[in-house]
Amino acid sequence: MVVITGAGGALGTAIATRFAAHPGIALVLSDVSPSGLDATVAAVGGGGSVDSVLADVSDAAAVQSVVDHAVGRFGRLDAYIGNAGVLAPNGRIHNQTEADWHRSFAVNVMGAANGIAAAVGPMRRQGFGSIVLTASVAGMTAWSHSAPYCATKAAVIQLVKVAAVEYARDGIRVNCVCPGTFRSAIHDDLPDGALDPIASRHPLGLGQAVDVAGAYEYLAGEAAGWTTGTALVVDGGYAAP
Repeated sequence: MVVITGAGGALGTAIATRFAAHPGIALVLSDVSPSGLDATVAAVGGGGSVDSVLADVSDAAAVQSVVDHAVGRFGRLDAYIGNAGVLAPNGRIHNQTEADWHRSFAVNVMGAANGIAAAVGPMRRQGFGSIVLTASVAGMTAWSHSAPYCATKAAVIQLVKVAAVEYARDGIRVNCVCPGTFRSAIHDDLPDGALDPIASRHPLGLGQAVDVAGAYEYLAGEAAGWTTGTALVVDGGYAAP
């Protein structure tokens, strides 16, 4: 049984589709956007083995309600995928507003912390579980004009390391995926060629959401049974130079 937050975007859909391809896996998908969530549920299909719950991950009670719903319906929680996140407006640090910083930390950092806090309850009772969060290579490198995003994704990486140490004896593994830039709906309104400079910094070029989804499947599954506290980079070579 897998919970996926931030399921309404391109990456969330790709992750959900990847897990749904396994027979017998139940999914509870969550997002703050009703239209995005509905689109992912439609793309995944799955009938009675797929459920959805609207929730804002910056609200701890809302995240807890998603986990409670999943465990109440399916009886267990094998994996929690915390994929919800936001970008701040493009701008140098002195042009970022206090509201920009607060929103970035509320969703990207507290959303991740809220997910861990909610998921470890049933996982500790079970004696096992896997938590996989979405960080970014932006948390490892410096992206100009993106300070709130970089700072919050770096915080997610460190949060994963601390949580991995804290919950290892409970049989819970905690990891994160650090994607590079991949094409998604946020790029739809950009003019032709706008992504060329970014693509040139990825030796393999820009990817698609489906190119990243397999990392979540690996970290959540038995093949990664001795992997915890890691930040798995899937970035087309962006961070290599």
